[in-house]
Amino acid sequence: MQPDRARQAFMDRFGAVFEHSPWVAEAVYDGLGGRVPGECRELVRRFEEAVMAAGRERQLALLRAHPELAAGSASLTAASRQEQSGAGLDRCTTEDLDEFRRLNTAYREKFGFPFIVAVKGRGRREILELLRRRSGGGADAEFAEALRQVCRIGALRIEAEFHA
Repeated sequence: MQPDRARQAFMDRFGAVFEHSPWVAEAVYDGLGGRVPGECRELVRRFEEAVMAAGRERQLALLRAHPELAAGSASLTAASRQEQSGAGLDRCTTEDLDEFRRLNTAYREKFGFPFIVAVKGRGRREILELLRRRSGGGADAEFAEALRQVCRIGALRIEAEFHA
């Protein structure tokens, strides 16, 4: 495959792994020199390295590109919609929605980015509890945790795409 076509094929497959942030996949592809690993774990590791090697401003932009949980499907990518639906966030009660809105707003005001958690395998009650607990944390610790969660979401998406 020609280099431009190989790059485009990689971007078509992995460019949307991180919400509205194709730069991560571009950095990974450039770092691979056109040799995509045959092991999923190695590809996940490369994506995580690209995120962690980015400067703080770029990392903050990556975090800010994520949607708020239980905020409605209009602003969600297909992957986020599916993940949030799997966690039951599309079936919240009015009380749950009100609590998510209140906590999401307070969290964003405190930290400057939305609350991020890999929701796969979690229910909405557990997610609400995590949101409550993490809202009380410090800025540096929460920034690091949000990046870990973004990388976990990315890993799950890469695994799904890799094995598709």
